Amino acid sequence: MILENKKLERDKFIKLRDGISFDQRENVEKNVRIYVDSFAKEYKNIGYIAIYWPLKNEVDIRSLKKKFSLALPRCKDKNELLFYPWDEEPLTKDSEGILSPNNSFSLSYKQISMILVPCLSVDKNLTRLGYGGGYFDKLRTNNNWRNVPCIGVLASNCVSTIPLTRAKWDIPLSGFITEKEIFV
Repeated sequence: MILENKKLERDKFIKLRDGISFDQRENVEKNVRIYVDSFAKEYKNIGYIAIYWPLKNEVDIRSLKKKFSLALPRCKDKNELLFYPWDEEPLTKDSEGILSPNNSFSLSYKQISMILVPCLSVDKNLTRLGYGGGYFDKLRTNNNWRNVPCIGVLASNCVSTIPLTRAKWDIPLSGFITEKEIFV
């Protein structure tokens, strides 16, 4: 039942996300920059900011690279997600076909100050709806990774007004950012 409900939710929120305007996406990105700037001021010794390579109408936050050291995820076999520094080396496709660094060393949770994740939806309980690969939840089953702030990025019309279906393996986010609010 849980998987069927999640599929229905995914279908609904993919349609909503695909209808987001360019301006909305740009304003979400602005709020992400505002939040990361204030986070960096507060914590001074900021490490890598882990972001994502945008797919299918996700908000593009790669402009953070102008100001911060960024890490990108690389999906490995068995639903394993590792973060690698995004340097000047060319990106290659990972096991899910997403562009990512293929450096020899991955970053530890100690080197990452924040993880920004794309969301199809999130609710006020901070339950995230993604594509169903389970990569972020699996990473965050480790308490060290769970202690790294994990912030959802999405447009406000994709914030669910009712609780999303939550499976026992779903780990709530630390907050989320839309064009209308920074809920962290």
